[in-house]
Amino acid sequence: MSTSMTPRRPESGAGLPRLSAGVLTADLTRLGDELEILRGKAAWAHVDVMDGVFCPQLTVGPAFVAAAASTGMPVDAHLITEEPRRLLPEIVAAGAAVITVHAEATRHLHRTMAEMTALAGPDHKFLRGVAINPGTPVQAVEPVLWLADLVLVLAVSPGWPGQAPVPGTRQRVLAVRDLARRAGAEVLVGVDGGVTLGNAAEIAGWGADVIVSGSAIYDRKDPAGNLDLMIKQLSHSEEAPDGKR
Repeated sequence: MSTSMTPRRPESGAGLPRLSAGVLTADLTRLGDELEILRGKAAWAHVDVMDGVFCPQLTVGPAFVAAAASTGMPVDAHLITEEPRRLLPEIVAAGAAVITVHAEATRHLHRTMAEMTALAGPDHKFLRGVAINPGTPVQAVEPVLWLADLVLVLAVSPGWPGQAPVPGTRQRVLAVRDLARRAGAEVLVGVDGGVTLGNAAEIAGWGADVIVSGSAIYDRKDPAGNLDLMIKQLSHSEEAPDGKR
């Protein structure tokens, strides 16, 4: 259950999904300008912190998160790393607005989520997320639902952009929603991976509260136009009959 040391849990089940725009496919030599495109439109700038161990790709670390946060754009730090506990203090200090760890990446998920909660406070307010890969049963997050604000369902195996969503992801989103409902836990449910301009409305219709999309926006051609099209697609989503947003 949330404590006075953690941010108030976000409300789920209402309104359009929040967009977390992945920025690693942006022109990083123009990071400030690329993030400015998102201001007032996307909820967060999504940064995939990858260590080349938990997933094949090696990307950025706390310094990049701090640089992105220094622009004033809220940053969603997705730690796709082995034993993310070691990075938590630096990521918190970098000013991330959302910090997500993987259930599969640590031997002690409950301890990791508890330490993340302990790091939150008046000077470090952020949402606590837990992510699951396509091959992980959704029940893996049940023991930490009371320590989480967001459950992020990956629609692809992490590591590379441009993959199509794994079949069955919709059912997994609905299963997480049902798991949280039965546990009496108020959490956001997000989808990350394989979201394009062509399928964004359908995926949002699964009942997701958060949609993560990167390369569909930052294709080096027209990110501002792509962003507007993405938001338009999300606004046209139809809620799944057995889902909830």
